[in-house]
Amino acid sequence: QVRLVDSGGGLVQAGDSLTLSCAAEGQPPSHYAMAWVRRAPVKERDLVAAIRWSGSTNAYYSDSVKGRFTISRDNAKNTVDFRMHDLRPEDAAVYYCAASPYSGPQYLPVDAAEYNYWGQGTQVTVSS
Repeated sequence: QVRLVDSGGGLVQAGDSLTLSCAAEGQPPSHYAMAWVRRAPVKERDLVAAIRWSGSTNAYYSDSVKGRFTISRDNAKNTVDFRMHDLRPEDAAVYYCAASPYSGPQYLPVDAAEYNYWGQGTQVTVSS
């Protein structure tokens, strides 16, 4: 069982930066993957970044955030950070940290349905 606690959301202006953090209580097994998933009002949840908990640090980014957002992990601290730059009004959403047991050396889950463990979410609001 992995418990995730999200933090770092807030109200920012367009063009600003913000860093979200996810603390895992109980170290995720080495084969897990971690992701950030966002949900805006009346929209489907959208997995925007994912990374393996161990091994390769190659990450997945959705086209909507590629080049602006960076996911990283700190295995010693059991944390996953999400640095967001050049925020836009369309980035406004509740952001959730999530963990998946369906990862492996050759496979990184990029579908939110494959993530079983979720943080409580942190709100990001971007004013134009």
